[in-house]
Amino acid sequence: MVTEEIRDELFRLQDVEYRDFQAKLIPGQDVDKVIGCRTPALRKLAKGLVKREDVGEFLEELPHEFFDEKQLHAFIVSEMKDFDRCMEEVERFLPFVDNWATCDQMSPKVFKKHRQELLEKIRIWIKSDRTYTIRFGVGMLMEHFLDEDFDPAYPAMVAELRPGVPDDHVGVSTPEPATDEYYIRMMIAWYFATALAKQYETVIPYVEEQKLDTWTHNKAIQKSVESYRITPEQKEYLKSLKRKKTKTK
Repeated sequence: MVTEEIRDELFRLQDVEYRDFQAKLIPGQDVDKVIGCRTPALRKLAKGLVKREDVGEFLEELPHEFFDEKQLHAFIVSEMKDFDRCMEEVERFLPFVDNWATCDQMSPKVFKKHRQELLEKIRIWIKSDRTYTIRFGVGMLMEHFLDEDFDPAYPAMVAELRPGVPDDHVGVSTPEPATDEYYIRMMIAWYFATALAKQYETVIPYVEEQKLDTWTHNKAIQKSVESYRITPEQKEYLKSLKRKKTKTK
């Protein structure tokens, strides 16, 4: 069975020290469910497995037991060249994605050639009630729609997402790293920081007019200031737009 072969190979690639390090990066991750395979090795393995006719057996056995199997799954899907099959596998896998690393590593190359079909799916994903489906949708919008296919309507779509924020005028403290809202809001901040680097004039009003919640607003500024793609003048202006946190009563 291909699944058993894959697991044997993953344990052959195991690096125990790397496993211990990696497990600490994923809050709530049981170290016993991390094998410890380095990313380059998983990518190489995925490129070979995607060509196998029986790889579907592994892809269909969800949920996976080990974190490394989830990572490998994401890399295999990312290598698929047929758009329809790739999208089918992405949709099958998304409900089982339960951590930021697997979510962010899944980036199908074939999506670049099918942006309009992808956009239709993104609109659905960002309205999901699943944390990592939303995060994946925003990530795909950031990756594929901030350059030649950019439309001012896209940052508006992202700004409308308000995970765990009942009122913009109520103080919003830094969210706990393990909360679902944190992983969505962090991706929103990442999106706007990247959007500022690529579409500054169109996106800066979202910061000036405070269209994001306090935490996400400030995090987007922080990430922008850390970026080499933002000019020194823009960085100074963005710093002046930081919002003070107010205490929630």
